[in-house]
Amino acid sequence: MSVFIHHAAEAAIADWIERHLRDALAGGNDPVAITVPGGSTPFPIFERLARRDLDWSRIEIWPGDDRVVPEDHAASNTGRIRAIFEPAGARVETLGEDADLPPFALTWLGMGADGHIASLFANTDPDPDDPRRVRRLTPDPLPAEAPFDRITLTIPSLIATRALMFVIRGEEKLAVFEKAARGEGDLPIARLLARARGHGIPITCFT
Repeated sequence: MSVFIHHAAEAAIADWIERHLRDALAGGNDPVAITVPGGSTPFPIFERLARRDLDWSRIEIWPGDDRVVPEDHAASNTGRIRAIFEPAGARVETLGEDADLPPFALTWLGMGADGHIASLFANTDPDPDDPRRVRRLTPDPLPAEAPFDRITLTIPSLIATRALMFVIRGEEKLAVFEKAARGEGDLPIARLLARARGHGIPITCFT
């Protein structure tokens, strides 16, 4: 399975996601679930997407990871995601260790310069065959800007999806991603991409 890399502005990325959601919604009457990242990059895209004319009442949004803080804390991804998408009519789920996860129509991820995805940092040694769907863990070192434990989807949960999408900004991060996409290294991103390719999941990266 190839990895497709495109340069795109925020509006074009929102267009792509909208088309993907429309196709998923047209495929039946069941809810459509997606998982999305936190961090600074996705929120301007979230704001554009939430204004699109979709049947948001049938869309469930799951954070791919979060800091273990109350949702009204400034560091909470879930709280910020909820504030954008719930007024549009979507259902935003809280990620818990016992979460009953659906299969995803789309897994949207970012990536750190160290090759971590969601909160699967290298020190956590993420297992591509992890028997657990969700894990609570402690990054090491703890990022100074967010020194909190994390809760995160595992690799098997992230690839239980119809499509995998990344938004990666910056040449340094893109170089790490491209190396992993070539099958090189053993960073969390490399483990994820290898397993996704093995399952035939289409992978799109926007830069």
